[in-house]
Formats: sequence, structure tokens, C-alpha cells
Amino acid sequence: MRHAPLATALALGIAAMSSHAADAPDYALTVYSSAVPGQISVEALANYGMQVPGYALVRDARRMEVPRGTGPVRFTDVAKRIDPTTVSFASKTDPAGTRVIEQNFQFDLVSQEKLIARYIGEIITVEQQRGDTLERVSGRLLSASGGLILEKPTGEVLTLNAWSNVAFPSLPGGLITKPTLVWLVDARRGGTHDAEVAYQTQGMTWWADYNVTLLGDEDACTMDLAAWVTVVNQTGGSYPNAKLKLVAGEVNRAPAAPQPMPMVKFQAMPAAAMVDEGFQESQLFEYHLYTLGRRTDLPDNSTKQLELFPAAAGAACRRQLVFTASPLPWRHWGAPILDQGYGATGKGTVGAFLEFDNKEANRLGMPLPAGRVRVNQASVDGELEFIGEDLIQHTPRNETLRIKLGEAFDVVGERRQLSFAHDEGNRRVTERFEIEVRNRKKVPARVVVREYLYRWSDWTIVEQSQPHERRDAATADFIVDIPADGTRKVTYTVRYQW
Repeated sequence: MRHAPLATALALGIAAMSSHAADAPDYALTVYSSAVPGQISVEALANYGMQVPGYALVRDARRMEVPRGTGPVRFTDVAKRIDPTTVSFASKTDPAGTRVIEQNFQFDLVSQEKLIARYIGEIITVEQQRGDTLERVSGRLLSASGGLILEKPTGEVLTLNAWSNVAFPSLPGGLITKPTLVWLVDARRGGTHDAEVAYQTQGMTWWADYNVTLLGDEDACTMDLAAWVTVVNQTGGSYPNAKLKLVAGEVNRAPAAPQPMPMVKFQAMPAAAMVDEGFQESQLFEYHLYTLGRRTDLPDNSTKQLELFPAAAGAACRRQLVFTASPLPWRHWGAPILDQGYGATGKGTVGAFLEFDNKEANRLGMPLPAGRVRVNQASVDGELEFIGEDLIQHTPRNETLRIKLGEAFDVVGERRQLSFAHDEGNRRVTERFEIEVRNRKKVPARVVVREYLYRWSDWTIVEQSQPHERRDAATADFIVDIPADGTRKVTYTVRYQW
């Protein structure tokens, strides 16, 4: 069955249901995100619907016609995914003399199927194309299951499985063309009011993406950092020429729909490294707020990229290779691990990492929202090539970021157990290891040999071929410098006591 477009006869009914807004709306949006960095598929955004991980607080200021006394005010152009329990209406013209005593959210939107269902038992006109001739058939609609069944004025019953158009005499009551808020307002003063409507809506989110250009070498590592935000609108509403704010931080929401959010005054932070008309960063409670210095369009079903802050050039960084071959420590020990073969040997991997300090002295020093960091480096022909990416959580200023880029190709190694002794009477295990790391690059390499002390929480390294750094309660680092195409060995003895 081929579905027909709506007849032109509906135009008058649709126009009659339009909003009484006198001027174009003035939108201001604050977007909150619960997106896990890097976990949203841009290609599949159209399928997220209500599951878009975020929401927006929408403020819609416009001039509206308000009846004097008690009467209805209709408000269209709201988001399809609005939470009606968060709606607030305020008259700026006469706030003390205007109050809402009842609110309805109407979302039974018109469609051809709903129109046909509403007109069962009524007279409609169906158009069919037969060759070059357009045939019009009028009759009482008896059924719309599997096609149309019409009873003509002569009593003849006609079944139609295909048609080109259906003409309805009017739009039946209860059907609307847009989601609509209807207020019953008690107003002391009638006429045109400057009003503001605020509500929360699902279907909107944002996240950050960072692009790093890696410069220099292992001894003189520098980088350029650019930051962008992606804003997704699937609310079912469009917001042209809107003011835009983004909130970074974990804002708690109760399981039930929250009440309308109050207006908040923002305390600007000094030294926010933003350009005119770009995003200005400020403090909002225990979160960070990014306010766009210009207006922007946010159409429904759209994805928009905006620069978060100007690229930071020449920031200092550190490149690091980390060799690990030992098992990870247990989170909760119930008893010591006494199996001699557990973690006795292993080839391990050499992870390649990039570290940098998010400080003003390092040409950075701004709060970085959670997001994906992509790193590129110029190849021998000068072209930028992708070399790895990682995710970061919300990171305040003056913190250090560590990005894993991948696994090293030319640095390999093994770890093997040299001895193991279990002294049951003294509740002690003594174990000795040798770690060999080989650098097959044509240049020297500095490698962090990272050992996890996994058998028990109380441990002491009693002998070592070189000093170690105690990274945390279960980790020891040995830093070795390996010449080009060279080898280095680390040996140590650890004693566990319980």
C-alpha cells in the first residue's frame, strides 16, 4: 500500500493551531553530558533517540499574547523529548500579576495513519492515478485495515489497496502538528507579554576531542594541542541563533524527573585562555562552564563541531616506554599467592606513552573536559600521520596527563624467575627475578621496567642490580638506558611477609 501525502485542505487547520508568539524566540541552551568519552558512534547517532547520553536546559524568551483573566496560552516549537515536569513559565511584563494554574503537554502529532483512523465512519475523498487520468472517489470510510474500504453514496462498497492522495475535510480535534504546551493562565494584564519558558529535554549531548601534533624527539619532546567540542541535537526541536553553554562535570540527577533548574550566577575564572567569540570558561558550583561568545544554530538531528580553545603551540611533553611482564596485583588479597609457577616467566609488552603537564607555565593550564585525545606526528615526507589515541577523564589545571599511544615495535624483553623459597614457619616468601630488555632501534632508548609485586601487600626488595622507584603500594619501577641495538638486564629479590 502506498501512503498518500496530506491534502492541501489541511493547511487551514494547521495554521489555526500555530503559536501566538509575536516575535521569533530567543533561545539559550545549557547542555549537560553523561557521555563516556570515545563511546559514541557518530555514524549511529540517528539510532540513539532517547538514549543520547545527555540533556539540555532550554530557555526560550519570546513575546506572547496572554488573555486577561483566566484563559489558555498555547506554546509550540518545543522539543519532542521535553520533560514536561521541568517546565516553568514566567511573564517578565507582569510577573506578580501572571500565574499558571494548569499545564498540559500535547504530543499526539498528526500523521496519515492517525487521520485515517479518526475519519472511520466519515466522508473522505481518495485520488487514484489511472494512466493519465486522476480519478477521485468519495465515500464513507468503513475500514483502514490492509487498505481502505469505502461505501459510496449509492451503497456500493469499494476496496482500495493503492492510492495517490487522500483529502480530508478538516483536522480533527486532538491532533496537532507540533508538540505543544498549553497553559491555563490567570493574568491581571492582557495583551502582549515578554515571557520566558524554561524546560529540560533529553536528546542532546556534547563531548570533547583533542588533536595533538607531536614534535621533536625523545630528548626534546614538544607538541601542539587543539581542542574541539561536538554538540549533538536529537531533541526533536531546532534552536536557531541560540546562546550556548556547556557544563563539564558529573552532575547528579535523581531517578525521578527533577524540578526546573534555577538561574545560576557564574563566577568568572581568571586566565581563561579563550579568544573573543570563542568559549569562555568559568566556575559553576563544583563543575566548569564553557560559554560560547557568539550565537550558533542547533538544528534538530544535527552534529556540530566548535573550537573549545585556540591551539596551544610548543607545549613541553615527555615520551616514555614502559616494559611490563608481571601479572597485575589483586585488588583484594584473601591470602598470599604461594603458587611458585604463578607469574614465573613472561615475554611482556612495551607500551608507548606521552605525558604532559596541564600548567600555564607549559602553555596550557585550563580545565580539560573528558574526551578522546588523538596524536599525530610528521613522517619523513613531512605529512602528518596518526600514531595513537587514548581517552581522558575531566582533568583540572595543574595536573599531568598520560596518554597511551600503542606498543613499541623495536623494544622487546622477557622476565623469568631465578629462585623461589617459601618459609612457612616464618610466614615468608622470597623470590628472585631477572628482566632482560632489548632495544633494536638505531638510536638509544630509555625504558621503564615496571614490576608489580603481586603475591602479597607487605613486600620489601632486599637486593637489586640498580635502585628502584616505589611507584605505589604494589609497583616498583627500574629505569634503564639501553644503547642502540643493545641489551640491559635488571635483577632483584623481593621478600613477602604476612
